[in-house]
Amino acid sequence: MIGQTKKLGEQLVAEGAITSNQLEQALANQGSSGERLGQTLVEMGLLSATTLVNTLAHRMGVKGCVLRHGLIDPKIARMIDKEEALRLRALPLFKIRDVLTVAMAEPQSLPAIDRLQYLTGCQIRPVLSLEKNIEEYQAKYLADEVKVDAFLASIEESDVKISEVEAVDEGPITELDRMVDGSPIVNLVNLVILTALRDGASDIHVEPSRHSTRIRYRIDGSLRMLMSPPVTMHAAIVSRVKVIGRMDISEKRLPQEGRVHVVADGHEIDLRVSTMPTILGEKVVIRVLDKSNLRLELTDLGLRGMPLARFKDMLRQPHGLVLVAGPTGSGKTTTLYSALDLLRDEETNIVTVEDPVEYQLEGINQIQVNTGVGLTFARALRSILRQDPDIIMVGEIRDQDTAHVAVQAALTGHLVLSTIHTNDCPGVITRLLDMGIEPFLLSSALIGSVSQRLARTICSHCQTAYYPTPDLLERAGWSDRQDIVFQRGEGCRHCHNSGFKGRIGIYEVMPIDVGLERLIHDRPDEKQIRDHLSTTEFTSLRFEGLKIVEAGQASLEEILRVTAADRAEMVVEEVTS
Repeated sequence: MIGQTKKLGEQLVAEGAITSNQLEQALANQGSSGERLGQTLVEMGLLSATTLVNTLAHRMGVKGCVLRHGLIDPKIARMIDKEEALRLRALPLFKIRDVLTVAMAEPQSLPAIDRLQYLTGCQIRPVLSLEKNIEEYQAKYLADEVKVDAFLASIEESDVKISEVEAVDEGPITELDRMVDGSPIVNLVNLVILTALRDGASDIHVEPSRHSTRIRYRIDGSLRMLMSPPVTMHAAIVSRVKVIGRMDISEKRLPQEGRVHVVADGHEIDLRVSTMPTILGEKVVIRVLDKSNLRLELTDLGLRGMPLARFKDMLRQPHGLVLVAGPTGSGKTTTLYSALDLLRDEETNIVTVEDPVEYQLEGINQIQVNTGVGLTFARALRSILRQDPDIIMVGEIRDQDTAHVAVQAALTGHLVLSTIHTNDCPGVITRLLDMGIEPFLLSSALIGSVSQRLARTICSHCQTAYYPTPDLLERAGWSDRQDIVFQRGEGCRHCHNSGFKGRIGIYEVMPIDVGLERLIHDRPDEKQIRDHLSTTEFTSLRFEGLKIVEAGQASLEEILRVTAADRAEMVVEEVTS
């Protein structure tokens, strides 16, 4: 091509990117600075970095890009050591299957590409980036720790788009207001949101301490440290979060709740914000609700085999009450959303009442509880019954009033789905009886219950074989498996050295059979219910969890940990039988 026979400066002039006079100025400056011509033009403001990269890439016959946040996957960037990245003048950007895209200052260097392929085990797709651009982002993404100062000036406000907040006259502007409006605080909050989203965090914690602000996020159920900004920034960080969450920044003595819709890295996510006063200042917890992470297929959640078949049989019933049990954070709401996704169609009127509405589902009428105006679960549920519903989902049965209305709705021709806080399926029956539901009503209304836990799955990058201790095997009822090899994660950079990556659901499903119906009339305790279940094909949480261990998806220690509340003596009998 003609453009390739010309020098860079001549080509830029020929293409109209710069003038001859500007080229002469740049050449004069280049002689004193020692920089390359293209970099000199960019630093003088005569040429944009994008134009330079595109021109150079065209000359080389490769793709080019200007690095920015959102283009770089932090986990992928660390696929090679910092020293190697600096020596090769390269930075991994993202990976699709086994093809790794790498920003390189010399994308035509075959030795560098071969070295990258050897280090990563991937096919390398090189793209051209300016050397200084690469060095800038190497410092940010390959640092030993996330440094606040390194990011504050570089995270653009446009990286995170926040829904418009109506202007409210809140009195005279204070020094704190000016600090909040300043870009460093805005950039810091944006960084926290972006990092949480990219790492798949479910919650962000901003906590005051005596010497710093501690910012942690929860990944796969465990809290991990993100950064520790100076304590002098704490009030400004909290105020910024309050502003985007449409909360009262002047009220620091009472808990507050807010919600904000943001677009980050092209993802639409909702942030649920909660503040709480402590003796050292306000603590903020932000729940990250990323709809792209919402899995609605029951098999994706971990329901398989007999438990899945039984749960689907419950959902096929024309009316009755189906309850999902488990502690906070065990995925109960996600299970209900998956059930609704399975049930929704053009001929079915589905109405939900939730606190709060976590995800919006197409074709479903969702109502949010508002206790401030008197819209409680029970009151909303009574009103829903006048809306000609086929299926009703109640976010949670918290009190006696809600329980009574839910049972009445189930008895009057509606399929009612809800959650309840109990440890296991037998506890659902005893809890409802304790709430004052008459046994003859409960036995007629309740179709069945599901109890669940979330267990961390083994990281595929550091999965290794090991032999559990005899004590662990005995607890699992596997004393005869001393010579069998099990799986666990050693810990690597992909899983933050935890050995775990992702979570899977463990489920026990208890349909109400004729025997249980008769038993409910006698107000049974949990032991009596379990004695009856031992005569059926019911399998407990522990038993279902050990199936996951046998499949190599979770470690034995993890399953024993998350099913510790399962007090059934029948577990050992089930596993050893």
